[in-house]
Amino acid sequence: MDVKDFDYYLPEELIAQDPLEDRSSSRLMVLDKKTGELQHKIFKDILDYLKPGDCLVLNNTKVIPARLFGVKEGTLAKIEILLLKRRENDIWETLVKPGKKAKPGTKIIFGEGLLVGEVLDVVEEGNRLIQFTYDGIFEEILDQLGQMPLPPYITHTLQDKNRYQTVYAKYDGSAAAPTAGLHFTKELLEKVKEKGVDIAEVTLHVGLGTFRPVKVENVLEHHMHSEFYMVSAEAAEKINATKDRGGRVIAVGTTSTRTLESAADENGRLRECSGWTEIFIYPGYTFKVIDCLITNFHLPQSTLVMLVSALAGRENVLSAYEEAVNEKYRFFSFGDAMFITDNLIK
Repeated sequence: MDVKDFDYYLPEELIAQDPLEDRSSSRLMVLDKKTGELQHKIFKDILDYLKPGDCLVLNNTKVIPARLFGVKEGTLAKIEILLLKRRENDIWETLVKPGKKAKPGTKIIFGEGLLVGEVLDVVEEGNRLIQFTYDGIFEEILDQLGQMPLPPYITHTLQDKNRYQTVYAKYDGSAAAPTAGLHFTKELLEKVKEKGVDIAEVTLHVGLGTFRPVKVENVLEHHMHSEFYMVSAEAAEKINATKDRGGRVIAVGTTSTRTLESAADENGRLRECSGWTEIFIYPGYTFKVIDCLITNFHLPQSTLVMLVSALAGRENVLSAYEEAVNEKYRFFSFGDAMFITDNLIK
């Protein structure tokens, strides 16, 4: 399976640089996963496609202001750090730029000494393990000094930190937002419940591995980075009950999808659990839990396009993306949405 099989043409001007004022006013492309047929809607129209007895699964992770700017101790050399994964206590795996200035033993000063990081080791992909020291509460200091880690294709400054956060974000830990959820407002979620649709919440702390380019020609040789996930007993019961009554499990985002497919047993049953997942879903994969997916439009040749293609078929997906380009949909994190379903409304 060649990575080029998942390529498509995208004009740069279609990459959304800013979030819309009204989250739920994004456009929504509805794709029939069996036939490839398309419909063009507005995101709040998602209500028309949900049925009583369905279960919507949200990823309630919260993005931390993980981008820090500091200076090397004793110099004026600037160093940028991105927090990727908390290893233990105050030791984090980080991405450091420029890496050559961050050898083991290097100390980095943030906020004139409010926070100090010492490089302990260099690990896979050149990431650095850094131990932080500070007075007070780490999360409060991070909130004061850190910036939201927007993807590199977004060049505009984000005016409101909360716009790169879902309205249901609860648990700190992500280096990137589960962007499919950005389209939901609290009001829209209330209407979902009123329709008789159950809502289950899982957690997957999104790392940058999801967004790293596939650097091998053969897709099967690509290695996913591990990400931490949790499924509560309540969420497992809701999803199992949905399956038992013949309802559909609708994942909001690829992160919710990867959580459910990682946590389920061979029969698609869930139980309370947590762990690390490196699951890589590409065409040929048989889904155990999810039936439908709400997602954004993803980067060419990315693992996310491969996951979506596993659910709806590569040709259907690439044809839908071509239509999205022609119709000038907005792409990527702050862009428009797609609903991959089995019931178009005639």
